[in-house]
Amino acid sequence: MKKLLSLLVMAVTVMAANAQQDVYKAELDAIDVQGDAIIKQYRELIAADPKAEKPATKAKMEKMMQAIDSLSELQLQVVRRIIRENKDNHIPVPYIKDAVYGLGYEGLKEALDPKAAYFDDPELDLAKMLLAGYEKRAPGTMFHDLAMKDVNDQDVTLSQWVGRGNYVLVDFWASWCGPCRKEMPNVVANYEQYHAKGFEVVGVSFDQKKDSWVSSIQQLGMRWPQMSDLKGWKCAAAELYGISSIPSSVLVDPQGKIIAIDLRGKALSDKLKEIYK
Repeated sequence: MKKLLSLLVMAVTVMAANAQQDVYKAELDAIDVQGDAIIKQYRELIAADPKAEKPATKAKMEKMMQAIDSLSELQLQVVRRIIRENKDNHIPVPYIKDAVYGLGYEGLKEALDPKAAYFDDPELDLAKMLLAGYEKRAPGTMFHDLAMKDVNDQDVTLSQWVGRGNYVLVDFWASWCGPCRKEMPNVVANYEQYHAKGFEVVGVSFDQKKDSWVSSIQQLGMRWPQMSDLKGWKCAAAELYGISSIPSSVLVDPQGKIIAIDLRGKALSDKLKEIYK
């Protein structure tokens, strides 16, 4: 009788957990439906104006991308809530796995609480690997020096610019990286605005082909120092800074301490505005 009662309690517990998971799933599915509708409209817009030559098309595309970004952030908010509300069960595991690249350092650190019931789940091995990478460049740690070549094949080191009295954004990118190229106008705009006040950017490229690397620097208007060992994902920066996806960056203070990571879009502008008043 006691054994049957234990099994019944276990069954009820699993059913309750699944029911709660269904609530979360329904909430996230509703966001997906909104996203799918926007993506459908986006594709129809591209079909009607493939080169986006009309100003109205560009405006609509920009508005749609902003809407997608907002929905993505809304999904992440739900995942963060799932993590907070379910440290005593395994419900968060698939959600953490799906959102692993979006949670960022702080989000993964909260998700991978060693005291959480799901901490040892093998499905979270990738998340743990990413968090270990983040720890190598976590705010509060000192920058790691790099020795590479510049575009003129001259030996350069990161310490030529970092830790010498200015705030420096070390920007990890590559010419073949679409998101990197999309973000670059934002980096250029902030560089132009704050460089005279001492702000510096150093590009660390994950390229393998020098011609592509150099031509992209010119195309994108990147007027700051550049370095690369042209080894792609096997470059020294990937291991030293725990980089597993790009674009990525570290913002370093005048003494060489990392104070922020992966600042993009408005987040970079807001941080620099805070620094330079």
